[in-house]
Amino acid sequence: MRVLDDTRILIKEKVGKIQKISFVYETEPWGIRNQPSFYNQVLEIQTGLSPHDLLKSLQDIENEIGKIKLGKWRERLIDIDILYYDQLIIDDEYLTLPHPEIQNRKFTLIPMCEVNPDFIHPIFNNIQKELLLKCPDKLNVWPLNTNLV
Repeated sequence: MRVLDDTRILIKEKVGKIQKISFVYETEPWGIRNQPSFYNQVLEIQTGLSPHDLLKSLQDIENEIGKIKLGKWRERLIDIDILYYDQLIIDDEYLTLPHPEIQNRKFTLIPMCEVNPDFIHPIFNNIQKELLLKCPDKLNVWPLNTNLV
């Protein structure tokens, strides 16, 4: 959990004001099953950075924390994704917004519903609660004890 604490501190320092924070959720590993559980959390942030500058700042934070990527869906110390940036739709070689897999992953939808359940997905035109109801993901996602957040 220390990694998430350190990450939130760096986001406050380098990215902007954290408006809302979900609980931390433990999740069965996505993609490759024989690895430890993942821990997920959603933050709502107010920033003056452009989407691409935000991405660069978050990647810098990942590197500062010590991210080492061992492969797709593999265990890693930290992985920060931008789920949404207001209602922007971006699809270029560096950034895709909204995140293209939100609707398929309970580990993002559950904490997103906690932070902003009525936020409208700009492509699907559904609120987060509706996306969660339609989500095909069957992996277990459960909140950790709230005193760990």
